[in-house]
Amino acid sequence: MTGSDPAVRRARLVLAVCCLSLLITVVDTTAVNVALPAIGHDLNAPVTGLQWTIDGYTLAIASFMMLAGSTGDRIGRRRVFQAGLALFTLGSLACSLAPALDWLIAFRIAQGLGASMLNPVALSIITHTFPEPRRRARAIGVWGATVGLSLTLGPVLGGLLVESAGWRAIFWINIPVGAAALVLSALLVPQSRAANPRRADPIGQALIVTMLAALIYAIIEGAHRGYGSAPIVGLLVLAAAGAVALPTYERRRAQPLIDPRFFGSVPFTGAFVAAITAFLALSGFLFLNTLYLQDVRGYSALQAGLLTVPMAGGTAVASTISGRLTAACGARTALVAAGVLIAAGAATLTALTPGTPLPVLLVAYLLFGAGSGIVNAPITDTAVAGMPRAQAGVSAAITTTGRQIGNSLGVAVLGSIADAPARSHADFTTATHLGWWILVGCGALVATLGVLTTSRRAAGTAARVVARFPAEPLPAPARRPAPGLAPATS
Repeated sequence: MTGSDPAVRRARLVLAVCCLSLLITVVDTTAVNVALPAIGHDLNAPVTGLQWTIDGYTLAIASFMMLAGSTGDRIGRRRVFQAGLALFTLGSLACSLAPALDWLIAFRIAQGLGASMLNPVALSIITHTFPEPRRRARAIGVWGATVGLSLTLGPVLGGLLVESAGWRAIFWINIPVGAAALVLSALLVPQSRAANPRRADPIGQALIVTMLAALIYAIIEGAHRGYGSAPIVGLLVLAAAGAVALPTYERRRAQPLIDPRFFGSVPFTGAFVAAITAFLALSGFLFLNTLYLQDVRGYSALQAGLLTVPMAGGTAVASTISGRLTAACGARTALVAAGVLIAAGAATLTALTPGTPLPVLLVAYLLFGAGSGIVNAPITDTAVAGMPRAQAGVSAAITTTGRQIGNSLGVAVLGSIADAPARSHADFTTATHLGWWILVGCGALVATLGVLTTSRRAAGTAARVVARFPAEPLPAPARRPAPGLAPATS
């Protein structure tokens, strides 16, 4: 097929619709980060309220992403994709009209539920639309580049909207884009289902939601109520009980939502932990830096967005070379490089003051952004390496869920540390020092996991996990032509 073939043009339009859904969900996250001070001032929100404004969204995505993917396989991917677009768009409209903080958080959760139906299902649509491996690889490359574009566009667009029309405009922009994507999906996206979809797992889903919600709530609210108070201790116990009950229950199911056998593979478990760690660092960095630039340094939302362009640019450029680096040098080199860059960027800010020179900030942003851009490809590569081909999609989806868990934890942990002391500017910057050191540790952990997950011993654990799954049928051998006859050609 050539580029002028109608089927190819249609496939490209489907890819554009899927990338459009990714664009609005990622831009929404980074743009809302820039708007946090304005939201806090307008709705009289404390730091915990700002944490929930971000975490209500990311927690919903993390909790329901696996459910959305399996539901799309079962009832139709286009149907779930359209439901996600509609819910995300309506949630954006509701957020723009929110009269108080509690309403805004509730509507952000609705947005997150919609977003959880978009990204995993869109990736399945792309895989179905581009069955030829080379075209599929290029399509997924475009999908990945959209993330870099979104990260670059989000802070600047968010700052511009806040400056010109207020923080509510950040949600207005999603409405026409979401509506257009909804119409185009009805016209262009083909309906598809998995040949052997997994059964629904309501108990496993309930355990995931309980575990994550209890943990995040305890971390955020514990900064004020005290981590030794009875409600917080009870929530931590509930989260721990969910973490124990989930694998215990899932082992008994023929088609679990999350197969515990995966975690017997050191490469897979290491990739999952690296995903949580890297995105904990990224979301925590964005949260602390936004409050620092606007509340401490006094920059406007637009100025703060422009100052973070080196970070977004570093992420975008590094994302484009990450796949090639992983293919040429292996996941170990890429993960170690990513971890070192993340740690170096955070270490630059461990002595942050209200008057830290701008060049120091910009260097920190560039280093951290480059590390965050490199880390994605080797995480996915490590997660699926050595896994049965039939399980590669599920293992990648679990790792993507780990990224969203990291997003939620980063805002919860780093925000709680910064909010602990008194509210004066000097106290805020002093409190962030521990947070930056935690991010240094996150970078070091990513680099360490890059070594541990790519060793021979780690590969051996992956091989043992593969052996526990049914063998995939081998393709039928080619029939040898009868003597004297030439092979048939097509």
